[in-house]
Order: sequence, then C-alpha cells, then structure tokens
Amino acid sequence: MATLPDGTPLPGKLFIVEGIDGSGKSTQLDLLHKWLVSEGHLVVFTEWNSSPLVRRTTQRGKKEQLLTPLTFSLIHAADLADRMERQVIPALKAGAAVLADRYIYTAFARDGARGLNPKWLRKLYSFAVRPTVAFYFQVPLEEALRRILVGRPALKWYEAGMDLGLDPDPYECFRLFQKRILGQYNDMIEEFGLTVIDATRPLIQQQQQVRALVMPHLKELMRANLMPWRQVLAKEGLYGRYLQSDTVPRLVEQ
Repeated sequence: MATLPDGTPLPGKLFIVEGIDGSGKSTQLDLLHKWLVSEGHLVVFTEWNSSPLVRRTTQRGKKEQLLTPLTFSLIHAADLADRMERQVIPALKAGAAVLADRYIYTAFARDGARGLNPKWLRKLYSFAVRPTVAFYFQVPLEEALRRILVGRPALKWYEAGMDLGLDPDPYECFRLFQKRILGQYNDMIEEFGLTVIDATRPLIQQQQQVRALVMPHLKELMRANLMPWRQVLAKEGLYGRYLQSDTVPRLVEQ
C-alpha cells in the first residue's frame, strides 16, 4: 500500500519507476499505464520536474547556468512537494492508481552524485508518500549510453553534468556523471527495497514482470466509469470486442 510519512495507509496505490537515462523506464511505465486503463482502473500520471510552480524558474536557471547543486535540489523538492499536494495525495485518497516517472530516488541519486549530503537529502524529502512498489530498471552504464547517445545531436549543460567540471568534453562528462548516478542507485536498492528489473531483457518480458508484480495490488483500486462511452457507441450501433467488459488486451510475446 501507499502510506503517508506518519504511516497512515492510503486507499490508492503508488507505482514509481527509476533508473539512469537510457534504462527504458519511461517506456515501461507508458505500457503499464495503457494496460491499467484498458483494465478499467482510474489512473493518474505524474512526472519529475513538471510542476508549473517551478517550471519557469527552472528553465531560466538552466538557460543562464545559474543553478548550483543546492539550488537544483531545492527546486526539485519544491516541484515534488507541489505535485504531492495537488496530484498525488488527492488521487491516492480517492483510491486511484498513481504512476510516477521518477520519484525521490532520482533526487537522492542525482543530488548525491553532485555531492550533497545523503542524510540531508532524505530529510528534505521526508514529506513524500511511501510508494506501493518502486521499480528500478537496472542497466549497465555502457548499454544505457549507447541507447541515449546514438543519433543525439547534443547534450544539455546540466544533463551532461557540466556544472561539476568532471571533464571538458560533454560526452565524457555525461558518462562520468551517469556512472556516479548509477552507483548511487545501486547503493539504494537494499536501503529502500527497490524492486529491480533487468532492463537488458526484451521489452515484453520486462513488461510481463512489471504487470505480475503490480497485479496483486489492484483489487481494491477505484475503477473508471466506462459506461457513458459504451452507451454512446451502442446507441450508434457500434459493437465489437472493445465493448465487451470481459475482454482486455493481452501482452503476448512473439
């Protein structure tokens, strides 16, 4: 179950995905999202650094290279705090499934890689809801770099970790920065009980594993009311397997 920091259980479920850039976590979360919707569940999606409260400040700070590791961390904490109050907690109280593309572990990994104190970071994010399942898509560094850098025109300043001065070459700096982040993630597996998914396996096999782990948590979730659109389609004489409540898309490996 998802729980508030004081241990209070919430009716909804919070499923989050983590991993270094190129791990494929966002693709897997998108597939999970589509499947849950097809099963009739009420689903809310939220992603890292998406709150309108801090978007303009973040954009300006990145453009003018004004952000220090500390200010970067505080902005992201404000982003999550805003989304927690406006999106995540209300949805969980209503009994919905909440899917989060990156969560507090992204801050612990990236900010830790930038040299911030781990204990301070954990205290900073102590307001966050504890997730039902935290998936960590684990992938070797070189494979992740291959996926993300092939055909990529250029790396952004902070994305490459250029603010750390690890190397004057953006691509080498990115590699060194991601290596630091990967180490932070691997250290968190046991600390937070992250559910590890081998992100080198075929996409379909990963998704099958994710669904199998999510399924036991779905019994008491709020379901979306699908009757209005079913009634409209039926009124127009449109029938077929998509109107059958007992028929859902299946993920089949070829």
